[in-house]
Amino acid sequence: MKQKRILIITYYWPPAGGPGVQRWLKFTKYLPDFGWKPTLFIPQNPSYPIIDETLVKDVSEDLEIIKTKIWEPYQLAEKFGKDNKKFKAGQFDVGENQSWKSKLSIWVRGNFFIPDARVFWVKPSVKFLKKYLKENHFDAFVTTGPPHSLHLIGLDLKKEFPNLKWIADFRDPWTEISYYKHLKLTKSSDQKHRNLEEKVFKTADITLATSYTDADNFSKKGANAVCITNGYDVELERSRVGALERDASWTSSADFSSVLSMTENPQTLKLSNPQTKFILSYVGVLEQLRNPEILWKVLDEIIYENEDFAKDFELKFVGRIDDKILQKIESYALKNSVRNLGYLSHSEANAEMANSSLLLITNFPQDSSKGIIPGKIFEYLATGKQILSFGPKDADVAKILEKTNSGKHFSYYDKENLKQFILEKYNLWKSGKLENNFSNIDEFSRKNLTKKLSEIL
Repeated sequence: MKQKRILIITYYWPPAGGPGVQRWLKFTKYLPDFGWKPTLFIPQNPSYPIIDETLVKDVSEDLEIIKTKIWEPYQLAEKFGKDNKKFKAGQFDVGENQSWKSKLSIWVRGNFFIPDARVFWVKPSVKFLKKYLKENHFDAFVTTGPPHSLHLIGLDLKKEFPNLKWIADFRDPWTEISYYKHLKLTKSSDQKHRNLEEKVFKTADITLATSYTDADNFSKKGANAVCITNGYDVELERSRVGALERDASWTSSADFSSVLSMTENPQTLKLSNPQTKFILSYVGVLEQLRNPEILWKVLDEIIYENEDFAKDFELKFVGRIDDKILQKIESYALKNSVRNLGYLSHSEANAEMANSSLLLITNFPQDSSKGIIPGKIFEYLATGKQILSFGPKDADVAKILEKTNSGKHFSYYDKENLKQFILEKYNLWKSGKLENNFSNIDEFSRKNLTKKLSEIL
């Protein structure tokens, strides 16, 4: 059977790091198994906030990639203030941490670059792709955001090629994302954002959401919305199964051989030993808007009250943690238990999360964010480790944790239950009875998710 062809328009691609890269990197990996041949369109000279060269090896040698140049204003913004580097990753200083320079930069970003600062790539991309699509047959094309300016490319291409199926993929919401209200938008700018969002929803043949709540919200705004969550790849599943067969736990360095084999330099990893340390790990980017201050306070309180816990506990950060958060932790006794490894490659980060006792994930506290499912949760699930989650009540994350029996979700104000949960897991660890969980996660494998995508296509 002849393969159908799909064009994928994305900004983030290896060597870019972070969760935004993983979704379509994995879809392109498995789409050929289901009768679709992908072609990628990416910027030639992007300004990525995070680099992870190890992801390049996951790109198929058979994948056709086309590129055009992009101009981005972030270099100018970074000269104006070093904190503006956060904008590239959708991060902002908030509250008392905002300087006048930061406030001005946020206002400019929100009102002059609609929907975002990659909007200058729209016109040259449309010009290039119109010619390319006339010369090459495709059955469908995808735009994936953020940056949501890529969906404006989709609007123009759909107008030119009305019979070409358009899938608008929203890895995060547009006007419903938590930092949207921090953009200091004028009334007219806000309306422009919302008008463009509505036009995309009503024009795209299919709108993909990464959470159940987002799919419902998009449908209410006129989209033909379907939820395909993010997931974990089979390499993690194999490493998990291998460890289960050997020892039914991840408690010795030998248990990580299959994970370590994926790293570039496994001998450079300095893994803590979860037999001698009760390790709570956060893997990923942690900005001020998702900072679980209640957790730092509870951990600090337990350290003061429990001498054994103080001796046994380790809080491990793997990734980019906002400086303001680290400075705050420095004011607690908790600081003596912190191990900050900084950004590691994807495979090295996998090894670190697998070599933990508990895994931490955070979401924005507002009810409007209950539909956000951080991509990291699926890799957490693949390790079998118990997960400690923060976010709004009735969040989609809570539903996944309940379905897989893999942890507990808390609000940012539930101090007593949080403390009880941590001590319960610590006491189980102390007695050697802290068990892993591997139930009901197959539906979140990247291959099964790609199969679902192919059926929708």
